Amino acid sequence: MAGNAIDQTRRMLSLVTYLRERPGARVADVARAFGITEDVLIGDLDVLPMCGTSFRGGDLLDIDTDGDRIWWHNPDASGTSTGEPLRLAADEATALLVAARAVATLPGLRESDRQALVRATAKIETAAGDTAAASSRLSVTFESEGGVFADVDRAIAERRRVWLRYYSPARDELTEREVDPIRLFAVGHTYMEAWCRLSEARRTFRLDRVAEIRLLDERSDPPPVEPRDLSEGLVQPAAEDPEVVVEVGPGGRWVAEYYPHDSAEELPDGGLRITLRTPDPASLRRLALRLGRDGRIVTPPELAESARDAAREALTAYGE
Repeated sequence: MAGNAIDQTRRMLSLVTYLRERPGARVADVARAFGITEDVLIGDLDVLPMCGTSFRGGDLLDIDTDGDRIWWHNPDASGTSTGEPLRLAADEATALLVAARAVATLPGLRESDRQALVRATAKIETAAGDTAAASSRLSVTFESEGGVFADVDRAIAERRRVWLRYYSPARDELTEREVDPIRLFAVGHTYMEAWCRLSEARRTFRLDRVAEIRLLDERSDPPPVEPRDLSEGLVQPAAEDPEVVVEVGPGGRWVAEYYPHDSAEELPDGGLRITLRTPDPASLRRLALRLGRDGRIVTPPELAESARDAAREALTAYGE
């Protein structure tokens, strides 16, 4: 799944670090790790050699592939190609300082990592001189999932179980559960793959739907499982899963954000025509009731009629 330009940018930034640490990595393994097809990965590799290791240019990445393996030829990132010490331009130093200060404020960050980051930031400030003073007037904040990410990352590193209050859009409810984290990955949004002790099965949790998280003292002990192959996307409906078409108005566009779907076509009124597959179409009746005037199920017709019946019953009960 190629995704949009933002997804590609995030992926390519991660690829640089990933490939530098894994010389000769197999194309198939890298594509599987990043949840993309091999063709998309090869497209990224065609672009990376036109990118540099700094904002100033003149130090292009040297990456190639023989179709089976990927090779990183740049020297160690701690210096330039001539072995000269790393020098930061004003814009680079500013960006690095602002980012470092923001990361240091993340809740859940391991204290040893925080202290190491603070020491490194102080050294950069000393070297940057006047630029450091200018950067102090800038700041960034992370979305709420940033703190959840830090907690999950810590739980994985320390092999600790976590407790979650998690919002399920399909059921429109918050559930509480304990999970053993397996890994973090990003496919458009950031997700945690974990072994859920409530369902005793592997589950995937979107971090921005975690309402509350707490690290437990109990050791995380998920059963051995193979990482999911994400090359065809996060949601991979079975061919036999029924197709459902939902039309929503401007007030229902959030459905495309919360429900995995095959397509979302723009409608003249500013709404969307959303096509998705699900093994349990009946669960979408609750979605239709939530949407009210902001949306309707178009197909299959029996599900659309079932949703209308449910709405009529709800209105009747409300009237009584």
